[in-house]
Amino acid sequence: MSNNAFSIDLSRLKKQPKTSSTKETDQVAEELGFSSREIVKKRGRKPSPRTGQVHAKVMPDTSIEIANEAKRRGVQQGVLIEEAWQLYKQNIAIK
Repeated sequence: MSNNAFSIDLSRLKKQPKTSSTKETDQVAEELGFSSREIVKKRGRKPSPRTGQVHAKVMPDTSIEIANEAKRRGVQQGVLIEEAWQLYKQNIAIK
């Protein structure tokens, strides 16, 4: 052994073989109340297909009218914008 107080004698370290398999370990862990390693189906709300965002600034009276119409019809304001865009495209194609 060297005189250095912080040195480690590596010749005394030996690799130990594993005594159990993953399956055995999982079984014991399950018996002790630990959760399984199997993939659990993702919980929560599914992602929306509507991921594009439009940040439209409108006059206050227009924003109130859009909000009221969306509330009256029971839809989101984005649905109204999508429908208005479809009507706009139809009118452009007609001209």
